[in-house]
Parts: sequence; structure tokens; C-alpha cells
Amino acid sequence: MTRANSKTDWQDGNSETVMKTSRDKLHAGAFEAIQPSERGNRSGMDALLLAAALPEDCSGTLADLGAGAGVAGLAALNLNRDLDLLAVEINPEMADLARKTLQCSSNSKFLGRAKVIEHDVTSSGVDRLKAGLAPDSVHHVIMNPPYNSSHDRAPKDSLKAQAFMMGDGGIDAWFRTAAAILRPGGTIAIIYRTKNLGEVLACSQGRFGGLEIMPIHSRADEAAKRVLVRGTRGSRAPMAIVPGFVVHNMDGTFTDEADAIFKGKFHLNFVG
Repeated sequence: MTRANSKTDWQDGNSETVMKTSRDKLHAGAFEAIQPSERGNRSGMDALLLAAALPEDCSGTLADLGAGAGVAGLAALNLNRDLDLLAVEINPEMADLARKTLQCSSNSKFLGRAKVIEHDVTSSGVDRLKAGLAPDSVHHVIMNPPYNSSHDRAPKDSLKAQAFMMGDGGIDAWFRTAAAILRPGGTIAIIYRTKNLGEVLACSQGRFGGLEIMPIHSRADEAAKRVLVRGTRGSRAPMAIVPGFVVHNMDGTFTDEADAIFKGKFHLNFVG
């Protein structure tokens, strides 16, 4: 579920091992992101869908847990002009790319609105506090956790492996942090594999309610391999499965809605 963006290859010569990167234009050029071009994980449709899952015109502070180079968080800022961002990323190389992304001239409108925190999102409360993630301090959380477990084969690329392989704490550790830093009534949005939806529901118990589940279909005649789940901290509202989102038309072209997501012109409708 990716789409090529306008990009220019360049090399980051400041690191001990030179990483080839690209400078990608997103939301029709409204902002840019510096991403690895040969190693690691590149953000695409999943990150843009995650940003579009936030409530329209939301405000306050957004924490992007496992932010990578910062694509999802910056897309959220571009869609919501009264939102600030804490981009939380454990990998030093990716956190460095996120900082460089914020320095791109086209991203100057985000200055003062975004901060990169190099930190393990599964850490304990004391360590979270030291990193600047205080209890009840943010209004929204988005996250795109690693999909694979220890039962899956890890990629040989260590940078990609960290992005794809879930750690020993499992996804519950991500939900624990999200619930700790979110204010009561704050929202969470997560994109995850459909086959692991049960884990999301289990980890939400006692933390998030009013869950809205949106299947993400590559094509209308295919089963959804991804789901977006949105919830509210402390809500007792019932769970709902809302109409799915389709990325491709039957001829392989992008649907009007998917094209609008890429251009930063569309918020997902979670009203069933």
C-alpha cells in the first residue's frame, strides 16, 4: 500500500556508516521527510492513513510512538494546524533522520510545533518521565507498532528488523505507555495487521473504550490485511466496526479517497 513520492537521493555523511537516504515530498509537497532509501523501513500509506484517523481539527499535543523518520506525525500536523507533536523513536539513526526532517526548509511551518524524543516507548514510568513523557500530558496518541513476533523470521537488515519485530514486552507495553501519557478523554489511533486485532482489543480492555474499527482493503474484493482502530481513554462507549477504506480500484489505480489521503485533503470518516 505504498505510492512513490517525488524524491531526491542523498547521503548522510555525518554518521559513521553512511546511510543512503531520500528526501520525499508528501501531501502533494506540503512537507518533506528524509527516509532511508536502502536500509530500514520507509513510511507510506499506513503512516498517512494513521494521521488521517485523528479527529478532524483536533488540537493539543500528539505523541507519535515509534515515529521513525516522522512521516505520520508531520502529516498529522499538516492536517491539524492547532496540533503539536512529540515524535518518540528508539532507534538513534531514525531519530536523527526525524531531526533532519524537521530542518528541511519546506517544514519550517512546523518549527516550534514538533520535538523528537529518542526513547523506548515500552519503558517504565520513571524512565518515561525522565524522557519528557509525563502522565496525562498528551491529548492524542498514534502508533504503528512492529507487526512481527519472535515466531516470525527477522529481516537481515538490523534497522528494518527493529522496525518490524516486536520486542519482549509485546504490544501491551505500547498500550501501557499510551494509556499512561494520555489525558482522560484523549484519543488513540493504531494501524495493525487484521490477524492481530485480538491483541489490540485485549490491550484496550480497561484503558480505552468506544473503539472504532476500520478495515483497510487493498481492493474492494480482497480481505482487509490491515485495520485502523481508534479509541478514547476511559470511555465506556460500545465498540463499532465502521465501513472499510479501499486503497485501489479494480484496475489497480488509486481510489479517489486514497488519492486524497496522499494529497493531505481527506480525513477518515469513523461514523458508521
